[in-house]
Amino acid sequence: MKRLIKRVLLLAILLGLAVYAGDYLSLVLQIPGHRAQFGSIMVERDYAVPLKNRGTEYMFDQPVAVTCVHSLFPHFGDPPCWYLSRHTRQEIKLG
Repeated sequence: MKRLIKRVLLLAILLGLAVYAGDYLSLVLQIPGHRAQFGSIMVERDYAVPLKNRGTEYMFDQPVAVTCVHSLFPHFGDPPCWYLSRHTRQEIKLG
């Protein structure tokens, strides 16, 4: 039974690594076709500043264009565009 669990776990890890590597190679080699590697999404950032009375003050910033990659996983330090397009409002907690 232990041997079966180890094999299944090893197979799951190898499959995950293969999917990540395939995603990276498809991004670098621009497979399929002539797709753009990078995109840009407008994101609104809100800053949550804690106050001394245990309250929170919110400061709103102008929308900014954030670079993203057209892939399943984050690469090159940029988030995937499919994720960023669903999370266009980001709250940044200060302090």
